[in-house]
Parts: sequence; structure tokens; C-alpha cells
Amino acid sequence: MNRKVVLVAGASGLVGSAALKHFAGEAGCEVIAISRRQPDETFGARFIAADLTDQRACAEVFSGLASVTHVIYAALYERPGLVAGWRDPEQIAVNDRMLRNLMEPLEKAAHGLAHISLLQGTKAHGVHVRPMKFPAREGRSEMREEPNFYWNQEDYLRETQRGKAWAFSVFRPVLIVGYSQGSAMNVVPAIGVYAAMLREKGLPLHYPGGPPRVGQAVDADLLARCMAWAGETDAARNETFNVANGDVYCWQNIWPAIADAVGMAPGEDVACSLEAEVGPREADWARIRAKHDLVSPDLKSFVGLSFQYADYQMGFGRTQAAPPSFSSTIKLMQAGFHEVMDTERMFVEWLREFQDKRLLPPR
Repeated sequence: MNRKVVLVAGASGLVGSAALKHFAGEAGCEVIAISRRQPDETFGARFIAADLTDQRACAEVFSGLASVTHVIYAALYERPGLVAGWRDPEQIAVNDRMLRNLMEPLEKAAHGLAHISLLQGTKAHGVHVRPMKFPAREGRSEMREEPNFYWNQEDYLRETQRGKAWAFSVFRPVLIVGYSQGSAMNVVPAIGVYAAMLREKGLPLHYPGGPPRVGQAVDADLLARCMAWAGETDAARNETFNVANGDVYCWQNIWPAIADAVGMAPGEDVACSLEAEVGPREADWARIRAKHDLVSPDLKSFVGLSFQYADYQMGFGRTQAAPPSFSSTIKLMQAGFHEVMDTERMFVEWLREFQDKRLLPPR
């Protein structure tokens, strides 16, 4: 087999960062990081700046990467109105075009191409449209009738792969938690900034969301290991997998552990839109950064659209609990991937990671 060369598209994001870190640790593995902006850490990967919406630029970049054997496709275009954009025709069209702009020149050049990892999510099961059938199972609860760029990308890969030596795997992670700055969907910096602002006022860590809801999460590093496993496993060839930590949680039950991780007492249920109430407080954040000598940037660069995502995940504005969201990972385990993670511990560890990097105030 050719030397393993992994191309990570969307390398500056939540999944991309975890993938860079994982593959950089594999002996004899070369890693190429692709994104518009350089990742905070490349872990020794070769970085190439590329805008996947630019077909001409992509043709030039990817036609020159003949040594690539594996692709982690974690690139994503989101509209500024995050949740509303999930059903927007422009968002669907742009994401569809981005994958094609990468794959068409790359497949022609990379004759040793072996595997593509493609990211979807629980929106494939319709969680953003109607109560999700649970446990959601691959092949039995898809929302194909609902427009979604997932279907465009997956159909394109299936058609392109037909009769080829390379394979692909589609992953449907639940709420992903890990390291990134400026991402559309990473609740850790959003929660951390909210906590820091309450702490400066001497307040406990109030829970800002709605009624309790049972859900799942997945650790970004675990997801990266799952994609690495799939790239070397026949049982994952051209298959789709739900991916989760293996347990369930509701925010109110893990909130005391989150509060302790940021050095605060848990508070009451005090509804607060992080997007509306915390997002505009740039001056307060600047004072906190100066006080604690933080290296984190302004709120837009640090949190991205994730205040909106945190509001959505925590159910801000709801008066009744959202239906449970539960994806079965039986298919993944039967195929041979058995890793699990305690979700409460995961949140604590990622908050500590942000503290250790001086992105959030110390505990």
C-alpha cells in the first residue's frame, strides 16, 4: 500500500482540529490541512489555504495532491442565521458544490485514493424538523424528503465511487464537543464565555436553557479515532454510522460538574439567550481577557455562531421539553468500533483544555 497521506478539509474547525491531532500521531502518516484560515495548531501538518467554494482555485490545488490516500471531509458552510439556514436552498447548494470542487480534481490526480470520510449529523434523522424517531437507526429513520445538503453530498459520493477501488464512510455524530475557535457549532467556548461573565458579577452559574431534554454527545477526539478506524476497515466500506459517546445526558444533570469546572457554584434555571444577551457584550469580554491575561480573541472570532447553537441545544425559549434525541450506535459497534466516553467528564476535560490554553479564565 502507498504511504498514508491524509487530507483534512475543514482543518480549522471542530472535527478538523481533532482529525489533525489524531493523524499527526500516527507513525508514518503525512497530513495535509485544508481550510481558508490556518488552524490554531497544525500538529506538524502541511497547511494549504483553499476556499472550497472557488472551483478554479480548487482545481489548481487538488490536482497537485497526487499522493493523497485518505480524505477527512469536515468542511462546512453555514449561514449567519444558523438554525434557519439548515433548510436554506443556498446553504444546501454551496455545501454540495464544495465537496465536488474538492473531489473532482483530487480523484483524477490521486490514483492511490483509498477512503473518504464524510460528516453528516442527526439532521439526517430529521431532529431539526420533527420529533426524532428513537432510537434513530441508519437506513430506517432518514428524512430524505426534507431538503438537506447531506443527501446531495452522499448521492454524489455514491455515484462517483461506483466501480472504483476507493471507498467512503458516512458518519452521523450527535452534538460534537472538542477544541475549536470561531466555529458554528461548538458549545464549549459559548458556555465558557457565559460563565466568565456571570462569575465577574459574583453570580453562580445559572442554567440558561429550557426544560430538561435527554440527548447525546460525542467527543471530537473519539470521532477522529472512529474515522481513522473506518479508513482501514472493510466493515466500514461504503457504510453509514451513527456515532456517540455511548451514554445519554440532560443539561441540568451535568450542569453542577460544568459549574465546578469553571470554579463556580451551580445556580438556578434562569432563561437567557446567549446569542442575544452575551454575544453583544464585547467590552465585557475584553475586560475579562485583560484581567486574566487570556490569549482568546474577540467574541465573534472566538465563539463564532456557537451562541446560537448553544441556545438551540439547551432549548432556550421552550416551555415544554423537546422530545428525546437518541441515535443507536449498534451498527457501529457490530462493525468493530467500541470506544465510549463519559459525557459529563468530556465537558469537564474540554473546559479545562480551554483554560489550560488561556482561552478561558482559570478555575
